[in-house]
Amino acid sequence: MFIGAMSYGILATIVKYANNLGIHTSVLTFMQAFAGFVLLTLLAQTVKSNEQRQPPSRLKLIFFGTSFGMTSIFYYLSIQYIPVSMGIILLMQSIWMGVVLEAILQKKIPGTVKILATLTILTGTLLATNIFFESATINWKGIMLGMLAASSYTVSIYASSNIETGTNSIIRSQYFVLGALIFVTAYWNMDIVTYFVAKDAFFWGTILALFGTVIPPLLFTRGIPLVGIGIGAIIAAVEIPVSILSAHLVLDERITVFQWTGVVIILLSVVVVNLPRRKK
Repeated sequence: MFIGAMSYGILATIVKYANNLGIHTSVLTFMQAFAGFVLLTLLAQTVKSNEQRQPPSRLKLIFFGTSFGMTSIFYYLSIQYIPVSMGIILLMQSIWMGVVLEAILQKKIPGTVKILATLTILTGTLLATNIFFESATINWKGIMLGMLAASSYTVSIYASSNIETGTNSIIRSQYFVLGALIFVTAYWNMDIVTYFVAKDAFFWGTILALFGTVIPPLLFTRGIPLVGIGIGAIIAAVEIPVSILSAHLVLDERITVFQWTGVVIILLSVVVVNLPRRKK
């Protein structure tokens, strides 16, 4: 779980570093989805012969897989306008968005702890994005793209937890990523061809596919049953400090004390909302 979260955490830094080298975001997102689909298709061949359960609804998996493509596009575009440290904080708004989505789907008001945790996360976000102290330099286009990424990420989490869960995780991931590949290709279309440079595209695309499309899902699928969903969510939250720290070390992004305070508040909220409760 920890290694999987770290893999997700360094994605944005890799993308921004590649952008600084002149590699276009359209090529990075396309190659991440394409290389990920190829790798997962090869892995899927090893399990199909052992797959005895009911065949999955491929169209449903592909449809929900488009949310993965949306997340990559919106997230990678957002960090063109805002620092990576701010981008990851906005992406993690999926924590409270998931609570809202759960309440809508279950038609049930969230418990007091979840509501308080949501408010605390929002407070931590205001500090972590440094919005009070650098409002003049805040790029609202980047903020909007970051929130769109969080929204689509929330749908991705829902799909991962609820869609065709009886199917082998590798096969599910294969069709999810196929949906992402279709959406990314449709979104960027000719930009992919215009900015495509084979050597750079295959190198960075494969790295992004490994750390964003292949390694984390496989490790999470293995880890969550062992540690449980609650502890898994707490461990997965390490993605936030890893992303911020990697941006600081690789991209030399400045992180203030107020931002680290906001990060700590968000992490504590994740821990509290996932602590086991004593039954009455």
